Amino acid sequence: MWRDRDFRRLWVGQTVSQLGEHTTLVVLPLYAVLTLDADAGELGVLRAVGQAPILLLSLLAGAWVDRWRTRTVMVWADTGRALALGAAAAAGLLGALGLPALLVTAFAVGALSVFFDVAYQASLVRLVERDQLVRGNSALEGSRSAAQIAGPALGGVLVSLLTAPIAAASCALPFALSFLSIRRMRRREPVPKLSPRPPRVRRRILAGLRFVAADRALRTVCLASAAFQFSLAAMMTVYLLFLPRELHLSGPEVGLALAATGPGALLGSLLAARLPGRFGHGVVLVAAALGDGAFLVVPALHGPTAATVLALVAVSLVFGTFGQLVNVTVMGVRQALTPYGMQGRVAATITFAGMGLTPLGSLLGGFLADQWGLRVSLAATAAGMLLSPSLMALSPLARLGRTLPARRVLMD
Repeated sequence: MWRDRDFRRLWVGQTVSQLGEHTTLVVLPLYAVLTLDADAGELGVLRAVGQAPILLLSLLAGAWVDRWRTRTVMVWADTGRALALGAAAAAGLLGALGLPALLVTAFAVGALSVFFDVAYQASLVRLVERDQLVRGNSALEGSRSAAQIAGPALGGVLVSLLTAPIAAASCALPFALSFLSIRRMRRREPVPKLSPRPPRVRRRILAGLRFVAADRALRTVCLASAAFQFSLAAMMTVYLLFLPRELHLSGPEVGLALAATGPGALLGSLLAARLPGRFGHGVVLVAAALGDGAFLVVPALHGPTAATVLALVAVSLVFGTFGQLVNVTVMGVRQALTPYGMQGRVAATITFAGMGLTPLGSLLGGFLADQWGLRVSLAATAAGMLLSPSLMALSPLARLGRTLPARRVLMD
């Protein structure tokens, strides 16, 4: 697989693109908090605007990805994100990079990231042989984990050391490098010709929704993911305020605490290759999701001490491990149960159901922080993530064994 030049180009492009995405996710909120002095409500709105494309565009992205070449989708997504951040940098140089400009930039980057993320997941299925999917997913998820390590730390440094326009311009660089790598992929994908008729697109979206709704395991994944991501979005809005204002951490310290998620995710990727086959996919999913939510209550109980950063690093490490274990295991379940021609739509449907409520979660986090205070709100939103393992435990997903059912054959 590693001798395949197109796979290497996909892997390199996806790696640097994820780096740009995770750096931007930290740069924009921290700039709003530390430079524009945004309050909890404004930060919640900023995060909600960046996450809104998941709700608005995921299903459409899935339908298009199943009809277009994934290389084309990824190249245009990289181009658009680089241009959006470049425009933000130009606005900053002109003294116009205020909260409205950040909202526009966050929405544009979020929208294009939806298309890129759906496309790269479907691209792997089209690019490698079926018996190489596990190794391919391991490589791509390892890249995402590496981005989680470097992105938050890099974002904190950029906001602290550089002006906002230069930070935004620096975030555009990884997307430009991803563009250069992915556009060199030469293998032609076996996808149908485009049909410009809107009813056809709607029918394809509905087919993806019906397929997921009819499958009990995939349906449970949607519900559990929605509960988790809604609570996580609320918690992260509070957390990004809690770290600098309640624990008095600097920008680099915030980046370090968040970056520890990445090494945990690398460990989670390694464990995901072994634990489901030993203990069963259902047991691993429920246990890992339970640990993910339980450990995030810890920061709410911690005050500013000399060991604050170390404690937060440990929490992020555990969170990253359990979170990645859930992510990789769920991806294996999804790919095993999904026919070839439905990969894009099923990935988009699960993203839509799982992530679509995150804008509301971000708004809720800002509201709770204003009404209840940071510490109480952080504990409440972290506890809300325990609903996800509860849903899994009460569903057929918890009974998935060491081996997954064979993929269905579906004419599309």
